[in-house]
Parts: sequence; C-alpha cells; structure tokens
Amino acid sequence: MMPLSMARTGETNYIKKITGRDDVRQHLAELGFVVGEPVTVVSEMAGNLILSVKDARIALSREMANRVMV
Repeated sequence: MMPLSMARTGETNYIKKITGRDDVRQHLAELGFVVGEPVTVVSEMAGNLILSVKDARIALSREMANRVMV
C-alpha cells in the first residue's frame, strides 16, 4: 500500500484505504474516492494531481492525495 501521490501517471490503481479526520474522509467520498474504486493519475502539475475516478476528472493537492492509499 502506498499514497496515491506516489502512483505513476497513466497507472490505474484501486483505492484500499482513506485516512484522515471524518470530515476529510467524507469530502473525499463525495468526490468519488471510495474503497475498491479504480483511480488513474492523468497528470501532475506543481505537486497537484489530476485524477480520473468514476468517469470524472478531479484535481487534488498532494496533501489530499497522501490521504488516499492505493
């Protein structure tokens, strides 16, 4: 298991765990980041990630991406 921020561009991983406070986990779940869901890193710019999850593209900061374990 590793943080999503360490995944390679173009690589599809499956979410295994979401860490952080309850409100942070709830926010990520509302964006589509739930355990078992595939997520792909589309690109990385200045430490921020563009991710593809549930047929949507979402931008996350490195800090938030560190809370998603794949």
